[in-house]
Amino acid sequence: MGTKTSISGMNQTALLLAAVTAAAGAALIWLSGSNPSPLYLWGGVALLILAALIPGALRMADQWERAIILRLGKLHAVRGPGLFLIVPFVDNISSWIDQRIQTTMFNAEQALSKDTVPVNIDAVIFWQIHDPQRAALEITDYRQAVERVAQTSLREMVGSSALSAILSDRKQGDEVLREEIGRKTSEWGVSVISVEIRDISVPPALQDAMSRQAQAERERQARVLLGQAEQEVAAKFVEAAEIYATNPAAMQLRAMNIIYETTKERGATILIPTSMVDAMNPGSLLGMVSAAEAADKG
Repeated sequence: MGTKTSISGMNQTALLLAAVTAAAGAALIWLSGSNPSPLYLWGGVALLILAALIPGALRMADQWERAIILRLGKLHAVRGPGLFLIVPFVDNISSWIDQRIQTTMFNAEQALSKDTVPVNIDAVIFWQIHDPQRAALEITDYRQAVERVAQTSLREMVGSSALSAILSDRKQGDEVLREEIGRKTSEWGVSVISVEIRDISVPPALQDAMSRQAQAERERQARVLLGQAEQEVAAKFVEAAEIYATNPAAMQLRAMNIIYETTKERGATILIPTSMVDAMNPGSLLGMVSAAEAADKG
């Protein structure tokens, strides 16, 4: 819990006011030596006493701070930010509460997942005090308590989840931790803003096994895709064969195109039998087309 020393708890304004008051008291005491009136002496003594009390009575809290004031051991008030007064020797500032957003690192320390896999998780929690009075009075050390609760909640989450779920859905894990930790710390006046899992580590042997499993799964998917592609290609070949069987001219044109593409890309010389050249003759092709049409009509 935040506390200030007697020097840091004093502010420059209080010290300056105390110095001015002490100087005025000293001046009155000095004047009492030449003036028989006792008012100067007693006035100077009163100012010196007041100067000694000012640093202990006038305090200042920064914008993000709240001071918990106990009067004779009982809660008197929560002061801040800015200047405020306390009664010396009667009031006591038991603690200074910092209301800025705080961060705490924690980890699971080799917790076992639901499928009995050792997992080490590092996480960070962002939290803030929304009720300074409860944070000061309900718990001894809220910083240590937040860390312990966060660590316990993380271990509980790991123990109730499978490793695959922890690795695949970190956002869901963050939200579960935020709700669980926030539910426990709200009684102390502490609000949990967010929880972020930074790193998840598993033993090297398990990492190797997971890598081999992932590689085997990718190979299986590749083989399935290759088989599907072969089926599609075979279906297209069957469809093309049916077209060529009913249309010989298309078959001849396809053969001529293949020969042309081969010579064009590779620049090679191809020897073609005379019978094949005659078959590719346009006149012969027209005759074959006419014969095919006559066969269809018959």
